[in-house]
Amino acid sequence: MSAILIFMAGLAVIISWWMAHQRLTSKPWLEVGTASDTPGFDVSSIETAKIGLGVFLAVVGALFTLFISAYFMRMGLADWWAIPLPGLLWVNTGVLLVSSIALQWTKIRAQQDQIEAVRAGLLVSFVTAAGFLVGQVFAWRELVDAGYFLADNPANSFFYMITGMHGLHILGGLVALSRTSLKVWEGASAKKVRLSVELCAMYWHFMLLVWLILFALFAGWANDFVDICRQLLT
Repeated sequence: MSAILIFMAGLAVIISWWMAHQRLTSKPWLEVGTASDTPGFDVSSIETAKIGLGVFLAVVGALFTLFISAYFMRMGLADWWAIPLPGLLWVNTGVLLVSSIALQWTKIRAQQDQIEAVRAGLLVSFVTAAGFLVGQVFAWRELVDAGYFLADNPANSFFYMITGMHGLHILGGLVALSRTSLKVWEGASAKKVRLSVELCAMYWHFMLLVWLILFALFAGWANDFVDICRQLLT
């Protein structure tokens, strides 16, 4: 239960920051200007696609929250043996971080209408994200070769299930990223793909955050953090 509260509190902070950043808290009736300067309903600072993606990410966050909660509850039973953390996961984490940074850089270049930079940034983001998935597969193989099979231990099952679910979401993001990249390579301007790039960056940052939480969970750091929070609450 503590894990759910902590994760949901963090998610609420992130959503609140995003809403404030998108000017949902603005008060247009207090803005000074002539009637002709007032933006119409068609000129909104928040694209519908961003709102839809935000709702989707909230659902994804709730899904992983349930996984994490189940992980904490199940690990307290006697038949739980902790699975060793493959060293390759450190490399994979760095690769996913590079992919997220590259997309943020691409987003800025798209806003500046630098199409060549956008093309290069999308390529780097795609290659590194695909590299992350390949690295995850090799991490799985490393564990299997060491004798940590799916059905041998609940800890093994949770690891494969949660990392597999995260990998599926990264794969889905790659589909959207490849479609955006294809538009750019077919000659679309930076202005036309700017929204798509922003959505991809938003998605990638969220999936990086989820992975960092999962990485801390598997490394055992999350247990210490939860214990500290429980001591503070009690």
